[in-house]
Amino acid sequence: MDRKNIEVNPLQMICGDYIKKIDNAIETELELYSESEFKEPLKFAIQGGKRIRPLILIFAAQSVGSADENAYSAACAVEFLHTESVIHDDIIDNETMRRRKEPFHIKYGYNTSILTGDFVLGLILNISSRLNNPRITKDLATAAMLMSEGEKLEGILEESDDVTFDDYIKVMEYKTAAAFDVAARLGGIIGNGSEEQIQGLSEYGKNIGIAYQIRDDLIDWKNEDKLFNLLVKKSSDPRDVFNKMEFLLKKYSEDALSNLRKLDESESKSVLEELVKFTSFKE
Repeated sequence: MDRKNIEVNPLQMICGDYIKKIDNAIETELELYSESEFKEPLKFAIQGGKRIRPLILIFAAQSVGSADENAYSAACAVEFLHTESVIHDDIIDNETMRRRKEPFHIKYGYNTSILTGDFVLGLILNISSRLNNPRITKDLATAAMLMSEGEKLEGILEESDDVTFDDYIKVMEYKTAAAFDVAARLGGIIGNGSEEQIQGLSEYGKNIGIAYQIRDDLIDWKNEDKLFNLLVKKSSDPRDVFNKMEFLLKKYSEDALSNLRKLDESESKSVLEELVKFTSFKE
C-alpha cells in the first residue's frame, strides 16, 4: 500500500485537540456555502488530510503571541489552498487512489475538478477579505502562484534528459514548500510577531516543506515516476542519489530547526520542533 493512502494521521498523538479545532473551523467555513453545489465535493476533497500546514500556522501564531479566530480562518485558507493543489496534482499525475479513496477527478469528473479548483480560490479570497490584511492576501496569492509555477516546471523537467538536484530542489521549493512557508509566515503575522520572528518562521516553513517532500519521495520512489526517479535513472550509481537525498533531508530539517532559534522558548515552539521529526526517514 502506498504511504499516501494510509489512513492513520501520525500527528494525532501530539496535536489531536488542535486538529479537531481546525476541522471544526473548516466545517464552519463550508457551512457558509451550504446551498452551493460545491459543498459536498469539497467535504469529500478535504477529508483525511494530516492538517500539518494549518497546524504550523496555529503553533507559529502561538509561538509569538496567540492564535485567535483569525488564525483559524487563515489556517482554513491554507488547507483549502493545499486541497486545491491536490485536486489538480492528482489529475496531472493520473492518480487512481488518494487517502484510501478515489481521487477527486475520478469520483466527480474532470469538469467538476477544474470548477472546484476555481471555487476554492474564490473561497480563499473570501476568507482573506475577512482578515482585512493586505499582507496576508499578498502572501496567499504569492504562494498560490509559486505552487502553480512549481507544477509547471516539474512537467517541463519530466520531459528533459538533464534534470539536476538544483532543478529538483527548485520544484520542491515552489510546488510543496510554498504552502508550508506561507502557513508559518501567516502565523507569525497574525500572532503579531516581530519582523525577525516572521522571517524566521517563514524560513522554518520553507525548509520543513522541502524536507517533508524529500521524505515523501524517498518513501514513494518506486510508486511514482517523478523527478527523483529521473535522477535515479540518469545516475551511474543510484546509491549516490539516495545518499544525496538523505544528506539534503538532514540539511533542510536542521535548517528548519535553526530558524526557530529566533523564537522564545514556549510549548508552541516545542511543537514546531517536534513537527520536524516527522520529516525523518528510515528505510
